[in-house]
Amino acid sequence: MKYLPSPPAASNAVAVMVAAAAITIGCAAAAENSDISIRRLLERTSFSDAEIKDGFFKTAFRAELQFDRRAERIRKFDEPVRVFVVDRGTPDRRAEIAAVIADIRALVQHLDLAMTDDRQSANFVVTLVQRRDLAPTIRSHFGPERAKLIQRALAPECLSGIGKDASFRIRRAEVILPVDAGEFSFYDCAYEEMLQGLGIINDDSSVPWTMFNDDVQMGFFDVYDQHLVNILYDPRIRPGMTRNEVDALLPQILPTVRAWVAKGTPSRSGESGGVKAGLENRGEAQSPRQAAGK
Repeated sequence: MKYLPSPPAASNAVAVMVAAAAITIGCAAAAENSDISIRRLLERTSFSDAEIKDGFFKTAFRAELQFDRRAERIRKFDEPVRVFVVDRGTPDRRAEIAAVIADIRALVQHLDLAMTDDRQSANFVVTLVQRRDLAPTIRSHFGPERAKLIQRALAPECLSGIGKDASFRIRRAEVILPVDAGEFSFYDCAYEEMLQGLGIINDDSSVPWTMFNDDVQMGFFDVYDQHLVNILYDPRIRPGMTRNEVDALLPQILPTVRAWVAKGTPSRSGESGGVKAGLENRGEAQSPRQAAGK
């Protein structure tokens, strides 16, 4: 994940961090389906407390690119998250975004996450663009100078940013996603950037099981990362907490998180829950890759 400054229209009281995913593009549709299916079959689903804690501390506190004062604190929404989609691309992927949001909501216990048709009430905006329009969209959102820094530091294929207040509460988040870079690439970006917009804001190449690693592409909300996001949104974890404060609470929180994630893990087979079931319930059954999501 990468960080960036606030857009020109943002309040001075809000600092913005931006995340980008650099991904490999070019697989054919059939290969993409097979690729996600293989990842799901080979996914590791059992982790020690130490492995989960290590990943959480590395992804929820640090930042690859940060323009405001560095502070290793918890950043998260402490209010309902309402997502508005700005559709500027072809193909139309609003249904896929709705499915990703439904999947995240189903797999994170204490997160009030939903779509809205009212932009004024939204605190999370997803902008869907053509791949060729990614750089111009970044410039329009962040200004030319900051856009240059983003491109130079991150070379993003997709981007997310958060705006936090002085108490480290996320007050707004933005995601920019190309829709025409291929199905796998779309989901790989969508899951990573949506989750980073919720507060898992750092990429770390030393954690091999997480999508928050530029060398890892999953295509779905994997079990390891479910642990991380559920820790973040446990009510006992508050915005602004330090590492030591979180570490003191983890022995109480981890058993609860483990039980919740274990309850949801069988749905990853596609038999219930998750993206595939959500789309089938709306009469929009998708391919295996789409069912997996990311």
